[in-house]
Amino acid sequence: MVGSYILSVSRREKQREGAEENEQSSLKTLKRRSLHSFPYCCSIPQTLDSSNISFSKKKESFSDRMAISITAALSVLLALSSIQLNDLTEACTCMPNHPQDAFCNSDIVIRAKVVGKKLLKDGPFGTMRYTIKQLKMYRGFNKIHHVQYVYTEAAESLCGVRLQVNKFQYLITGRVYDGKVYTGVCNFIVPWEKLTLSQRKGLNHRYQHGCNCKIKPCYYLPCFVTAKNECLWTDMLSDQGYMGHQAKHYVCIRQKEGYCSWYRGAAPPDKTRINATDP
Repeated sequence: MVGSYILSVSRREKQREGAEENEQSSLKTLKRRSLHSFPYCCSIPQTLDSSNISFSKKKESFSDRMAISITAALSVLLALSSIQLNDLTEACTCMPNHPQDAFCNSDIVIRAKVVGKKLLKDGPFGTMRYTIKQLKMYRGFNKIHHVQYVYTEAAESLCGVRLQVNKFQYLITGRVYDGKVYTGVCNFIVPWEKLTLSQRKGLNHRYQHGCNCKIKPCYYLPCFVTAKNECLWTDMLSDQGYMGHQAKHYVCIRQKEGYCSWYRGAAPPDKTRINATDP
């Protein structure tokens, strides 16, 4: 009996010693992992108790929350960037412009042929520089004597215009800044062969005489002139759109009585048109 009791006590002592060794080994493992996880951040105590283990768990929880927050913030920024990019692609919107207004509101109006182009790394999207051969200047003699280059935005979303090299003669309108000619989609740019005879006559002398008049667009009826220097532009009401009968064949000129009215010249009026589109 005594021998059995001594053996039982000895076995329990060995089991307790083994449990203590396992516990010490586990604590050493936790200490080693903690030192590996925070090599530059924190000073890990040499002995780990329950409070140290709790601190480590809190740190890991905080890191997880920070990672989630950063991921969410990046997602929001990516979404905003996508929205801004969509806005950018839809940024170029132009109002209808009668050729006479385009002539009178431009610094430069020329007839030219594009003979070359080069993309300049100017700004975030670049600038396209067209080399042209100027054939005739209609407006801008006081701004620049001869045009060799025409500049436009390289991105179509920023109203950059695309011109064909060695293919067409163009009518080009634009602005002059620091001795350079700039143009874009909202300017009046059209292949010369597509201009009507009345438009070509307008460029030569008629449009210039009408620059003291105002062309008032009419998008829906009723619409009226409100000043004696106004001409009512109603092409938008027709199936031809803003480049309709008035834009192709008429100029708004001040008459002797002081009123501005549509003028077509020697051509007889078209009786098949209603008065709104055939002044």
